Parts: sequence; C-alpha cells; structure tokens
Amino acid sequence: MFPGSAPTNLSTDLAFDQELLPSRKARSFRIGRLAAIWDAFFVAIASLRQNKLRTALTLVGIIVGVTAVIAVVTIIKGLDQTVAQTFSSQGSTVFTISKRPRVITSREDFIKYNKRKDITEDDALAIFRLCSACWRAGIAANDVVPVKHGNQKADAVAVRAIAPPSMFEVDGVTIDAGRFWSEAESNSGQPVCVVGSDIITNFYPNESPEQAIGQDLWAGGHRYRIVGVLQPLGKIFGISRDDRIVIPFATYKKDYGLNIARGAFNTEGSLVIFIQTPSADQLETAEDQVRAIMRNRRGRTFNDEDDGFALETEDVFLKLYSGATSNIYLVTIGVAAISLVVGGIVVMNIMLVSVTERTKEIGIRKAVGARRKDILTQFLIEAVMVTAIGGAFGVLTGFGTAWLIALAIGFPLLFSIWSAVLGVGVSSIVGVISGLWPAWRAARLDPIDALRAE
Repeated sequence: MFPGSAPTNLSTDLAFDQELLPSRKARSFRIGRLAAIWDAFFVAIASLRQNKLRTALTLVGIIVGVTAVIAVVTIIKGLDQTVAQTFSSQGSTVFTISKRPRVITSREDFIKYNKRKDITEDDALAIFRLCSACWRAGIAANDVVPVKHGNQKADAVAVRAIAPPSMFEVDGVTIDAGRFWSEAESNSGQPVCVVGSDIITNFYPNESPEQAIGQDLWAGGHRYRIVGVLQPLGKIFGISRDDRIVIPFATYKKDYGLNIARGAFNTEGSLVIFIQTPSADQLETAEDQVRAIMRNRRGRTFNDEDDGFALETEDVFLKLYSGATSNIYLVTIGVAAISLVVGGIVVMNIMLVSVTERTKEIGIRKAVGARRKDILTQFLIEAVMVTAIGGAFGVLTGFGTAWLIALAIGFPLLFSIWSAVLGVGVSSIVGVISGLWPAWRAARLDPIDALRAE
C-alpha cells in the first residue's frame, strides 16, 4: 500500500472487474462488427469504381425498372386526381333527378329506362315547393345543335339550357370574361349565351375572349349574343368540356317550342333537376324528401323501388371509374414491376461474374481470417449499394418521365415521398434477393481452391 492511500479490498476489485468483463467484450464485439461493415462499404465502393462498365450495366437495369414503376404510379395518381376533380366539380352537396341514369351498361336497361315518364317542369316545381331540406335547385336541358359564325361552322355543338342563373354556381363553373346573364334576362327569355373557351378558339380565332363579348353566334338556326366566356375546364378522356354553349331555359323553350327540351337533334325530351343542400350533412335528408316526392308523383309507395326516376350524386362517376380502372392499374403496375425483376436478374448475373473474377481475392481474405459471414456480408453490401444507387437515379428519371408525359397530356403531376421511398426500398430489396445466391457461393468457396484459381 502506498503512503497516504486508502486501504483497498483486492477481492472486491477483482469481482467488480469480472462483472464488467462480459459487457466490455460485447461492446468491443459490436464496435468491431460496425468497423467491419464500414470497411466493407469502402471495399464495395472501390470494387464498383474499379469495374465501371459492369457497374453501369447493372445500374441501367435497375434504373429502367424503378423509372417504369415511379412513372406509372405518378401518372396514375395525377389521372385519379383529374377524374376526381372533374366528376366532383359540383361538390358533395349536389344530387340530380333524371329520367334515366347517367351510366347505362346494357341495351336492355336503356330500353327499360326510355319507357319512363319524362322529368318535367311540374316535377321540378313540386320539388322546389315541398323539399324543406333543399337549399338551391335548378333545371337543365341538354341538346346538340349546329353552330356557325361567319365562315366558321360546326355540325354538333353541345347546348345546355338552365334556370335559374344560380345553376352556374351549382354547376361549379366560373367566368373568364364578361358575365353571367341576369335574372331578368333569364325570366324574359333573352337571346343571350355564355360559351366555353373552345367556342372562342374555333369561331373567333383572331379575337380574345374579351373581344368576343357582345358578338352574335348562330346556334340551331337562332341568334344569340355572347355575354360571358367560361373558365376553361380542359379535357377528360380526350373529350373537351369547353366546346359548349349555355343559354337561359326560357329562351330555349321559346326557340325550340313549348314541348320541353326538343331541339334540332335532341330525342331525350326530359329535364334534369339539380338539388343542392347547405352542407353535406343534410344531403341524405334532402334525398329522402325528394325521393318521397317523386315516388308520390309516379304513383309509387314507400316500399317500391325508384323505377320511375334516377336519383344520383356525382359519386356515380367516381365509382364507375374506380371499378373500371382498378384492375387495369394493377396490371399496368405489374407490367412495370417486371422491369424490376429483369433488373434483379441482371444484378444476379453480374454479381456471379464478379464472384468468378474475384475468386483469388476471396481466397486471400479467407486465408487471413475472413469468415463466411464476412464474405457474405461483403457481396450483399455490393449488391444493395448498386441497386440502391440505381433506385435513387430511377426515382429521379421516373419523376422526370412522368413530368414530360403529364405536360403532354395535361394531367397534374403529383410527387409523393412514399413512391420515392418505395422505389429506393424495392430496388434495395431486389439487390438483397438477387445478391444472396452470388454472395452465398462466394462465402462457400474453399480458400485453398480459391488461391489456386487463375
């Protein structure tokens, strides 16, 4: 014992050191493993840089696969949003009453629905008067007529007759130039119209929307004065929603006769009634009230089906679209994912070639103490690194490809973090799967045989 030092208990100190020894060994082992993995990363980078052509070919296979998947997923999301916005322009507080459903899937149904009574102004007035949950209501008649202005002609342009003017708000459209017609113009049947942007482009090619305001347009043999131009709505499935003319319903009746909604080409002879509620919570109450009113007018009881009219919300189109495209989307994504499988096969083949080329290196590493686990980890890290790098580049090129396609067809481009993470993650998984066999083969090489390899 040193002078001035406190007395010590050697047996206690030895016991304490023996308790700490296992934890120190475990910590040292973990540090050693992390250092080995870190070294494996540097070895993998050096190997990839040394074989630039092989690395480039591997990257191309992965980049193509991830690009296909990311581009398809991004375009599908943009298409879904476009369709949802198109079919939900009237919002979740609007429903319609019509003679037949807007979606008919068979000839038999078409014949059955045509036998129904037409929806008339009397039906609309009864609903307006008796439905206490209805906030705003309107009627619309749709037709297709020839249109001309000067030397410009078109044989079939959509004409929509509406009343009252608040139907513009129910329809969810806004003015780009000019104005909507007034209540007085609507009630008196003035020859005024509001047109879509395609009408200006096709019939007034050298004029702006503002310059077309106040000019005349002939539709179905009748002259109308343009008072407003609608904001462009774009196309859906290649069909323009801006090639149309909207006129007051009273004007439509006066021009085409008192037999409602029978224009130059119209054979429907029936109106569509639009109902809007103050909030989505009251939609179901309004539907029940309107359903009861229409059943009573059609001589149906409460327990009968709605076989005399069609009550629909905008969700009918979304459901149809979802049902029609869900399987198509799965097949499309599956086909794009095949590219990733092909990329994985490319990675596996190139890694097998790498194992063959580096047989002597593997033998040397085993001779100096490398275990099978070390060799397996080394080749797995190389496979994962090259596929992860390819996945990152694939995400960038996938979004770029989707951007070009969206720009060409007019769909919005929706970037999502999860699709980028999915692209890199899936490509890394492909790297693990495709690198397992080559890494296992490398780990099983006999060091003596490997050293003898030329």
